[in-house]
Amino acid sequence: MAADVTFRAGLVQMRSGRDQAQNIEQAVTLIREAAAGGAQYVQTPENTALMERDTEKLLATLRSEPETEALIEFCRLADELEIWLHVGSLAILVGEGRAANRSFLITPKGAIAARYDKIHMFDVDLPGGETHRESTTYQPGTRAILAKLPWGVLGMTTCYDLRFPEQFKALAMAGASFITVPSAFTKQTGEAHWHILLRARAIETGSYILAAAQGGRHEAGRTTYGHSLIVSPWGEILAEGGTEPGVFIADITPAKVLEVRARIPVLSHVTPFDLGMAGDGA
Repeated sequence: MAADVTFRAGLVQMRSGRDQAQNIEQAVTLIREAAAGGAQYVQTPENTALMERDTEKLLATLRSEPETEALIEFCRLADELEIWLHVGSLAILVGEGRAANRSFLITPKGAIAARYDKIHMFDVDLPGGETHRESTTYQPGTRAILAKLPWGVLGMTTCYDLRFPEQFKALAMAGASFITVPSAFTKQTGEAHWHILLRARAIETGSYILAAAQGGRHEAGRTTYGHSLIVSPWGEILAEGGTEPGVFIADITPAKVLEVRARIPVLSHVTPFDLGMAGDGA
């Protein structure tokens, strides 16, 4: 880890709709703004190129990875701007009637350094009748992913993964200093849990958390929470968005990770234990 070097991270908050060309244009404009603000690492939210709840319409627009227009454009842009560009997720066709919710980390030369397929599917029935069934369309990933940046190791997660602390703990114990959570959190769950969960994951792992979000009322009828966040390893909020599209930037100091983990070394204190029921000899 280049612990003595500070770098600048930029989060792009979007309100993606049903028109992929418009979404790509919005993303490109905001990515350029982040780079102009000095960001060396830029992250976009989940569903960057498309927010579509109709399964048939969604699948009709999807292509395989090499044919995905948004990915081609983002690779070209990363090369032009000479930034690490983390595309929060794109829907990628992986089989007949099946897609992957896939994140891409792109190098400053426009090459794909890492891919991560979202592991945990958001299949829920919320109070008020709001229902989501990601598993109807998406094939879950099976592998947690780490990637090397010039400033340390990046751990990749997406949205609903946030509710599974074991994934974050595994990434941190494997060397991640920065963990990403590009998201399209619902307004209802975001108001209740977004800040709490992101700060908890940072504190539990002694890691920076970088979470670009979708925000506002989308064409497809969904409302997302927004509030993109950068959280320090001590749980401090370093940058935060509201509900409107925009760019949110903070300077990241890798040495802070070492400092916090030395102060409270929870990762080295993980202890195996058995589980017993009182009354059965436990």
